Amino acid sequence: MYYMSTRNSELKLKSAEAIKKGLSEDGGLFVPTEIPSLSKAEITKMIRMSYIDRAKLILKKFLTDFTAAEISDCVEGAYGTGFDCEKVAPVVKLSDGKYILELWHGPTCAFKDMALQILPRFMTCAMKKTDEDKKIVILVATSGDTGKAALEGFKDVEGTEIIVFYPGDGVSDIQKLQMITQEGANVYVAGIDGNFDDAQNGVKAIFTDEKFGEKLAKSGFALSSANSINWGRLVPQIVYYISAYCDLLADNEINIGEKINVCVPTGNFGNILAAYYAKKMGLPIAKLICASNRNNVLTDFIKTGEYDKNRPFYQSVSPSMDILISSNLERLLFDICGEDDKKVTSMMGKLAKDGKYKLTKALHKKIESRFWGAYCDDYYTKVQIWKTFTQTGYTLDTHTAVAVDVYEQYVAETGDKTKTVIASTASPYKFNESVLSALGENVDGKSDFELIDMLAEKSKTTPPASLAELKNKEKRFEKVIDKSMMPELVCETLNVKKCSSKS
Repeated sequence: MYYMSTRNSELKLKSAEAIKKGLSEDGGLFVPTEIPSLSKAEITKMIRMSYIDRAKLILKKFLTDFTAAEISDCVEGAYGTGFDCEKVAPVVKLSDGKYILELWHGPTCAFKDMALQILPRFMTCAMKKTDEDKKIVILVATSGDTGKAALEGFKDVEGTEIIVFYPGDGVSDIQKLQMITQEGANVYVAGIDGNFDDAQNGVKAIFTDEKFGEKLAKSGFALSSANSINWGRLVPQIVYYISAYCDLLADNEINIGEKINVCVPTGNFGNILAAYYAKKMGLPIAKLICASNRNNVLTDFIKTGEYDKNRPFYQSVSPSMDILISSNLERLLFDICGEDDKKVTSMMGKLAKDGKYKLTKALHKKIESRFWGAYCDDYYTKVQIWKTFTQTGYTLDTHTAVAVDVYEQYVAETGDKTKTVIASTASPYKFNESVLSALGENVDGKSDFELIDMLAEKSKTTPPASLAELKNKEKRFEKVIDKSMMPELVCETLNVKKCSSKS
């Protein structure tokens, strides 16, 4: 199987090369030239498999230039240790027809671990397969969870350096602590004066600056990405939706071939796009429910066909979704446009120039037939946390609460009670202040670690050890820079002189 760019369908790369590069030189995202099929017999076969074995079966369909042994090593290295649940991504029944897919049992307590524990292994393997002699520099823009998960995945990985940029005031205290205390000789973290979109735009600008790349190359460095723009980040996410379906079958909650809905809280569109690809493979998914917070650009896009980022940016209690430029949407556009790279390039050009673009009626109809979107503001996010806890005893984090609320909006509006898997993207302990206040607790003046203890007592759950241990870690990276200084910081970190294209 080969991979092409969403802005140049004539470009054909093997998966190892696509993963190593992360982003195409033309600014496009890599997508497979074909979507492999998943038969009913294969789904049946996977019912009794472990998560690790399911992942091996699915990934080898996409990474055809990796050997079975290489895929096995990557999968077992990623999921064999480091997760506090044997099932890796368990499904919890919340009520009749409503299921929570817990994606936060990895080392950083967020769904990003599902991909970022395996991406460094893909990357190391890809470097060897492509005879890469340069040191790979991983650049990451994060709204909170990707940064820590990438840092943890790439720390001390031979042949790599990783630099993470986060919005200085746009992540939770726990998320910030996780990043600025990160261990590893090859890691660096910096906050920026700006929001996630500023960080993401800055990283993309560095990637597409040819002179900058050439000067880095002369110093022995090659750029790559760990954001979900990298296909190696996205493809492992397809696995957990298929695995969730198999778990529902194993628990006799559904019958083989029965359709389910999937509801995903998303900002950058990568997580729900993985479910879309699972559906295209043949997984019986009826409707994909896209849940947004107050930054509801995706909700408006699904409902109207117009993507318009020219709106206020809000900092919310679900900060990992505080995004106005959903990069992975480009992959969906490429698919519904019939792989017309010129149309996609035109739309992305309008987005860059005017901050908006509009679909034709025919293309919008395709979106509406596959997706349903709504949003939930901070008030109702907290109401949902309280309501779910009161009714079921289950503690939601702020992002999952958005998804549960939007799911309930969907049922109320459509009357569709198809069994639904709701992606739970983070442990409630990562957002303990918001969760506790939603549950009626007084959090004023409490430290993050006092709040962890309070939430443990309130929810009758055990806090993740990795979060509790933050208390005693050294703060290594406390620099916050102007967003215009991102290229210079890359140079400084890599000890490369005059690598800015302005020099």
